[in-house]
Amino acid sequence: MARFRNKKKVAFVKPIKKQPQQNVDHVTGDKIPRSFVFSRLKLPASLKQLQADLRKMMLPYTALNLKEKKRNNLKDFLNVAGPMGVTHFLMLSKTGTSPYLRVARTPQGPTLTFKIQEYSLAVDITNSQLRPRVPKDLFKNSPLIVLSGFGTGEQHLKLTTIMFQNIFPSIDIKTVKLSSCQRIVLLNYNKETKLIDFRHYSIRLQPVGVSRRIRKFVQNHKVPDLRSLQDVSDFITKAGYGSESEGDEEGATVSLASDVGRVNKAATKSAVKLQEIGPRMTLELIKIEDGLCSGTVIFGNSGEKKEQEEDDDVSKGSEDDMMDD
Repeated sequence: MARFRNKKKVAFVKPIKKQPQQNVDHVTGDKIPRSFVFSRLKLPASLKQLQADLRKMMLPYTALNLKEKKRNNLKDFLNVAGPMGVTHFLMLSKTGTSPYLRVARTPQGPTLTFKIQEYSLAVDITNSQLRPRVPKDLFKNSPLIVLSGFGTGEQHLKLTTIMFQNIFPSIDIKTVKLSSCQRIVLLNYNKETKLIDFRHYSIRLQPVGVSRRIRKFVQNHKVPDLRSLQDVSDFITKAGYGSESEGDEEGATVSLASDVGRVNKAATKSAVKLQEIGPRMTLELIKIEDGLCSGTVIFGNSGEKKEQEEDDDVSKGSEDDMMDD
């Protein structure tokens, strides 16, 4: 009698549909820049925290929890960058004397190398403030970028301007929502010292002519304590709780085109206030290469050339060893 083989039943697994990654801004039509922030070679604890601060600053279009291994080299990050739509690398490194920051366009460059003269971590800046302000949704949108002092006409400053302008998404001033403009990155170039001051601020709007007490009442939705007052009007007119003209300088006020929050209404004047949230850096541009961490040197600071070449030799030697393994 013929035997029939029992075919094993294969369980059907429904494929998971992945949400397509948004690579193009639906308003401007431009490609959304994305970034990786990582280190080359081992970093001390303070620079590791600076790396974490830079990742947070680059949100939301960056890999906040990017995992690094000792065996990873530049080619590993480059292989992953293409499928993920990553357009820029921010790389921290440390020599025997100084830390460095490289900002590169993928996959073919150019690469700008900065010597970090000074830096302060976000936690240090927060601890130095009497009333630190970091709302939960502060990093929901990309920061605005403002560059000052770079219009000297020098080629290396033009390249620096283009690099930092393209590292964040562009905005359309006609359609942008004011409520999404909550952070700003400011780079100021000092012509005398040839140093770049790098600052990161949060943006806050306050209605002009409205006392601090009223603003708090509208924003917090809490019933105020009126036990010590004779009349409700005392709550509004009571002095000493915040000046009504606080932040009302003419140069710091703007007329809003749309509502921002509950207290800043359209067609009214609001005072613009910036509060630093970090990180803070003082940078010196020492080299520009036309490739990705390689290629022809377009600009070079001769005073830093020797030390930077030693750093490059150590980094490249370590990556070559990893690739041989």
